[in-house]
Amino acid sequence: MTYLELMVSNNIINEFRTCTQLQYNGQLDIKSVKGQKWSFYYRLGRIVWATGGTHPFRRWRRYMTQYCPQIDIEKIQFRQQDFVASYWDYRLLEILYKRQKIQREQIQGIVESTITELLFDLAQHTDFVTFSCDRNQNIILETPMSFTSADLSVKHMQDSWKSWSEAGLTNFSPDLAPVLRRPEQLQQHVSPSVYKNFVSLINGKQTLRDLAATMKQNVLPVTRSLLPYILKGIIELIEVPDLPLLCTEVNNESNSTQPKNAYIPLVACVDDSPQVCKMLEEIVTSHGLRFIKIQDPIQALPILIQNKPDLIFLDLIMPVASGYEICTQLRRVSTFANTPVVILTGNDGLLDRVRAKVVGSTDFLTKPVAADKVMSVIRKYLQVQTPTKVTPSKTQSTSSLEISLGH
Repeated sequence: MTYLELMVSNNIINEFRTCTQLQYNGQLDIKSVKGQKWSFYYRLGRIVWATGGTHPFRRWRRYMTQYCPQIDIEKIQFRQQDFVASYWDYRLLEILYKRQKIQREQIQGIVESTITELLFDLAQHTDFVTFSCDRNQNIILETPMSFTSADLSVKHMQDSWKSWSEAGLTNFSPDLAPVLRRPEQLQQHVSPSVYKNFVSLINGKQTLRDLAATMKQNVLPVTRSLLPYILKGIIELIEVPDLPLLCTEVNNESNSTQPKNAYIPLVACVDDSPQVCKMLEEIVTSHGLRFIKIQDPIQALPILIQNKPDLIFLDLIMPVASGYEICTQLRRVSTFANTPVVILTGNDGLLDRVRAKVVGSTDFLTKPVAADKVMSVIRKYLQVQTPTKVTPSKTQSTSSLEISLGH
């Protein structure tokens, strides 16, 4: 989208302005047709926090390292259920502040950078026409630590997106990671010292945003400097997974702790039945996992590619595209080569089971869906210990977090 089109399509911008004028208190959720979601938390008409995006854990790590270098993130221990709330990252900042581990000025820097980053992603990933907005006053951050003017933030978003577009970077997300593909060709273009830096930094492990933070520069000039090499195929931009924090599950029967990955698995359901989607959503989310429903089979593949779920429930009989067809398409995408795909069907016939295996499905689940069967399948393939009946509360006490800071 060009800067002019961005300026003309003012629907989302008007939504931000309306929240400001109403002195809105609550959560503003913005969703694109491709399934991306951004949430902005308001207090008295000003934005106090934002969540969403591709790499929420990477982002929190990056800004903690940038603004709070005195904190060793790897020595902070969390419990898995503390990541269920959508604003878990904000709650962690609250606790660190109350324990006098970080200062308010540091929090302000993190808040402003987080809001700026997510507004930029919003500009890049949505076409500003096909989107939905939903105001939710069930979640209100009662004690905001920083207030950001939505008008100034939106203006900054427009300026940033204009600069990014004019640099020829419209189709490149700063969440992609550069990797060196043709080192011998690079040696012909740069000095030995520059080549050494390229080899050590352009390794496919750091996103463009991570790389810019490491170099203590803005992401725009860093990406712009790499663009000639990207266009020549010397450097490739690739998708990389999030870098979750570590949490510790405490065993009440002993003093030992078992470090676990704090990443919360995402379960997807592709089913044209609203009832089935709703039942699965209630079952999955009540056990502390994330969930995404896709009722339009035509949109299934692009939404799944965008969100990369850890397990997929796939209805067998749907209009236009059957579960067999979608499963076949999924297995052709390298991202889903090993993703568990569980076929949902009302007919537990041998022929269906055989055909489901042929197209690459992992398992079979008959309808109507039952909570015990659903969770049995999830635990079987995701190999995670999900907490029982974890329900996020809008008034969760920050004291439930167990944070131990290393000295």
